[in-house]
Amino acid sequence: MDIALDDEQLALMDSVRRFVKNEIRPLELELDPDASELAPDDFERLTKMTKGMGLYNSDVSEEYGGPGLSLVTQCLLAIEKAQHRAGLYSPCYETFGSGAWVNVLTDANEEQKNRYLYPLLNGEISACFGLSEPSGGSDPARAIRTRAVRDGDEWVINGSKMWISSSVDAAICFLFARTGEPGSGRSGVTCFIVGTDSPGFHIRRVIHTIRAGHQATELQFEDLRVPHENILGEEGKGFELANKKLSAGRIPYSAQCIGVAVRAQELAIEYSKTREVFGSTLAQKQAIEWMLVDNEFDIRTATLATLHAADLADRGLPYRTDAAIAKVLGTEAAGRVVDRAIQIHGGMGVAKEMPLERYYRELRIRRIGEGATEVQKMIVGRDLLNRPYKFFLG
Repeated sequence: MDIALDDEQLALMDSVRRFVKNEIRPLELELDPDASELAPDDFERLTKMTKGMGLYNSDVSEEYGGPGLSLVTQCLLAIEKAQHRAGLYSPCYETFGSGAWVNVLTDANEEQKNRYLYPLLNGEISACFGLSEPSGGSDPARAIRTRAVRDGDEWVINGSKMWISSSVDAAICFLFARTGEPGSGRSGVTCFIVGTDSPGFHIRRVIHTIRAGHQATELQFEDLRVPHENILGEEGKGFELANKKLSAGRIPYSAQCIGVAVRAQELAIEYSKTREVFGSTLAQKQAIEWMLVDNEFDIRTATLATLHAADLADRGLPYRTDAAIAKVLGTEAAGRVVDRAIQIHGGMGVAKEMPLERYYRELRIRRIGEGATEVQKMIVGRDLLNRPYKFFLG
């Protein structure tokens, strides 16, 4: 992988960096520290700006109306988009659009794309991902007990889901249910596109978490009827679809974490140069200097791993293991960087005036979401033990 950035990448990064600095951060000074969205007028104004920049839905291919940027470039922009207070929860408050569902809906047929994909990309509707269950989320192939039974041209679904993000406002749910026999594992799971206003689809309870503005939910399905035509992809192939979405998503997921780590490092460096204690600035204390150095080690290591995984994906090479490595390094490293930045700031570090305390809470969830650290290590371990060992650049 050539890590030298070309002129186009540098120009795009500069455009996003200036947008975040000049448009997003000033608005956040007036928002609640835990805000998750902008005022409608501001959102509309800034969305027009990103469209004018040619970067709306920047993570979407040209086939679906996006700019068709490489995944490496998408990750570089994700790092820039996340460098503000709400950057992990909602990078730039979705003023750049959200193409996260493209990885799922590329398996849709044309009728499904017209009904769901394009409205999602245009921001006309929102969606949620119904995979995890009360019985467990780290091993969904075996944990899925929600059952779908064929009844003529419909499927009747009963069961429940747990820790489902964004379901409160979602218009549709990508619902994974077991259509095979109990114990059928991966081959017995099917994905259905379900309207959240369908009879039998219930939000049983809202679960408030450590994450700012985040509402996870428990969903309940009671004789929920879904047309056969609403199967996404193929019957029994739902787990493969979910795995594709999760594996691809882990790379930009890591990049976002790196973005807040970069911002935390920037704040820590600025503060250490101006804060005076015991006759000199913090920056002149070796203990502080080395904390900043350790931060930089973490940031650069995670960045290189993330861009390497993205480069493999861009070249059509296997990247699942490398995405797992990037996810672990990105989330864990960012957590350490923010923790050190808080320590350097002292009491100010945990004050709502600074974004660091929100970063700290957001990052704690990132070590669990999109596959917990321990699960990613299992993926890497299996790859190491089940194939001839090969150095990753070989």
